[in-house]
Amino acid sequence: MNFRTHQKDEAEINLIPFIDVLLVILIFLMLTTTYSKFTELQVTLPTADAEKAADRPAEIIVAVASDGRYSVNGATVDGRSVEQLTAGLSAAAATMKEPVVIVSADATAAHQSVINVLDAARRAGLARLTFATQQSAGAPR
Repeated sequence: MNFRTHQKDEAEINLIPFIDVLLVILIFLMLTTTYSKFTELQVTLPTADAEKAADRPAEIIVAVASDGRYSVNGATVDGRSVEQLTAGLSAAAATMKEPVVIVSADATAAHQSVINVLDAARRAGLARLTFATQQSAGAPR
């Protein structure tokens, strides 16, 4: 008969392999990290003078209303199809040399309406496009 009490061995966590793995990961990250040096480039930024007006290129302003209606240089386009908008853009660009199409869309206008303007400009052979924005009320001037 064995009346001795058996003591259970306490389980212990061996942290040495864990620390080894962490050190290997740390060394790997230190060797593969690239450090950016922003002071290497000396850049002189251009300045703008609002009072000097350069020769502005010919502009065609296409307004897109929130309900999908179009106007080209203030003249309302009959209908909402791409073909009618293409005809309006072609008529506006007939007397201009390399005009710039400025898309001035309402903030709530459908995305498809703006894409229709881009498609119509492509069909009319107008390659120079830009989008009009306005400064938000909280933005610094």
